[in-house]
Amino acid sequence: MGLGVVTLVQDAMSRQRAVTAGALVCAVSMTVLASCSRPSVPAETTAGAAPSVNAAATSANAAATSANDTPLAGMPPILDADNIYSADGPGNLSPTVARFPSRIYVPNSGSNSVDVIDPVSFKVINHFAVGRQPQHITPSYDLEHLWVLNDLGDSITEIEPATTKKGKTIRVKDPYNMYFTPDGKFAVVVAERESKLNFLNPSDMKLIESVPVPCRGVDHLDFSANGRFLIASCEFAGMLVKVDVSTRRVLGTLTLEAGGMPQDVRSSPDGKLFYVADMTANGVYVIDPYSFTRVEFIPTGKGAHGISLSRDARLMYVSNRAAASVSVIDLATRKVITKWEIPGGGSPDMGGLSADGATLWLSGRYNREVYAFDTRDGRLLARIKVGKGPHGLAVYPQPGRYSLGHNGLFR
Repeated sequence: MGLGVVTLVQDAMSRQRAVTAGALVCAVSMTVLASCSRPSVPAETTAGAAPSVNAAATSANAAATSANDTPLAGMPPILDADNIYSADGPGNLSPTVARFPSRIYVPNSGSNSVDVIDPVSFKVINHFAVGRQPQHITPSYDLEHLWVLNDLGDSITEIEPATTKKGKTIRVKDPYNMYFTPDGKFAVVVAERESKLNFLNPSDMKLIESVPVPCRGVDHLDFSANGRFLIASCEFAGMLVKVDVSTRRVLGTLTLEAGGMPQDVRSSPDGKLFYVADMTANGVYVIDPYSFTRVEFIPTGKGAHGISLSRDARLMYVSNRAAASVSVIDLATRKVITKWEIPGGGSPDMGGLSADGATLWLSGRYNREVYAFDTRDGRLLARIKVGKGPHGLAVYPQPGRYSLGHNGLFR
């Protein structure tokens, strides 16, 4: 077993405490038994072997959605059908966030703390303790607040971006990740160890409905352009799951290559495709979100993990955590056009762009550091020491009308 695989195993095992929960999920349906019976952490795929792309969804209901479906009631209007990220252009800050200082908020999963970085001086200017194992920092739907997701602490901690100071802490069960439905009606807590998507009232974070998903390790997701459904990755089952937003009903699952570990998920600008980074496939799957089938696979590098889009939505940045690199994909051709290497090695994970799009910020998961890349030439501008296990850092404020959550998903 190589060092890269050992690293993946250590990361997965630190988050998968309840193996019995996976067994209970397996008992729900014989259709998912094969996936749930696989080892929690699949073996790494053969280097250089591109996965096949001919599998279909396991449920015919998954194909019952269409790009022509009317948008989710109550969601903000789609400004540009060809670019759902048109409000995320460089410097296009909402009046809500224009008064906030530009900062990088870093959750240190192994140190149970948050570091706050000044992006101009590249210095840590604030540090405070939070709950156990903070995984991501999530902007609220209305852009007013940030939430630190203390996964094993079963709580979320508020940050006031006007002052960069810690606020109240609220009890929330298993908040590995958190998103918001496009209409702003629900906060969706991704309860990874419980294999659930928990729909909460975003005003008080009280549970409204809990939706079990038929796969282990649910962790990242994105919403369709019309807001009608979401697609989530299931890291420990090598699968994707599709869920109707209005009915909170599971529409179907899609099994990726055997031994896969899908991670970050992102819609294409026109909404016609979804991109899914996979750590053991070492690249990005291209998915048709409506028929829920695989279209293509783009090799990027060992440990493909996080996805960010350029401010003009023409380029996709994929962090290759085990390869200490970032692959830049041209979305028009779906080809890697360049790769940025971290001198001396590193472990680039999750991150986001500066408001002007000139800098890509990424956490260094196993190196206790944060990286800043110049997006014009890929030059590493800085590597900043932080706490142990930095994960889903948030660059804030960012352009956009509203937040769909994660560590900075705006439309």
